Amino acid sequence: MSDNERHHDDLLAERFEAYRGHLRAVAYRMLGSAAEAEDAVQEAWFRLSRSDTREVSNLGGWLTTVVGRVCLDMLRSRRSRGEEPLETWSPAPSAEPDPAQDAVLADSVGVALLVVLDTLSPAERLAFVLHDLFGVPFDEIGGVLGRTPASARQLASRARRRVRGADAPEADLVRQREVVDAFLAAARDGDFEGLLAVLDPDVVARSEAGVTAGALGVASGAKSFAHLARVAHPVLVDGATGLVVYAEGRIERALTFAFAADRITSVDIVTDPARLSELVIEPA
Repeated sequence: MSDNERHHDDLLAERFEAYRGHLRAVAYRMLGSAAEAEDAVQEAWFRLSRSDTREVSNLGGWLTTVVGRVCLDMLRSRRSRGEEPLETWSPAPSAEPDPAQDAVLADSVGVALLVVLDTLSPAERLAFVLHDLFGVPFDEIGGVLGRTPASARQLASRARRRVRGADAPEADLVRQREVVDAFLAAARDGDFEGLLAVLDPDVVARSEAGVTAGALGVASGAKSFAHLARVAHPVLVDGATGLVVYAEGRIERALTFAFAADRITSVDIVTDPARLSELVIEPA
């Protein structure tokens, strides 16, 4: 191996390591096992090392879809063998034991979510995890699944309804409504501190225009929502507390939320008519 080739390999390995934590999080949410997640990440490294990525402009996105494809194959193989990934739904040891990291992964995902995710088909699970948890566009997800972007969107929507339906018992809906009401009041008043009070520090807001991460960025965006907040109405969207805005008698946009510890962890802003038609919207 020449010095130039060795230098290239070292740079590639360094870039890969910068994404390892993110890839491990994706794989863990897909597979529910830290050991299998490590295997998937390692397979992604093998594929990267054997690929010509000089034309890849977004290495993080490329690696995310590679890990998704690897996990999809692992899930399908698991189902064909009739295996259950985790009998007790506690994190499995990683290939290189790191109890602290395993605990962080388990806490960030939650045993309840892992249980619900395991009821989904492999395709539904991949579409939901990659899009709803990591913001991967549906055209890329469709490429992984060998389906159209519209089909990938339908899979994610079906999975989202099942996840939210299982994750929103009636007692939680009361607290969700309180949090959403506080968010709505702060947005109407342009109350930046009030918005920060109900947003998780790592909140993510997604819309057709892109993704905003972090409470400061999401709160700044929500302040510009003030004129729409004045005409927004609390509803149930796919079984969880959300908001809709009507225009000329039809729903112009819907906001769906995810919650943890009485704070908003994600906001999805839906304005596309096709996506709006897939949502189940009921009075709150």
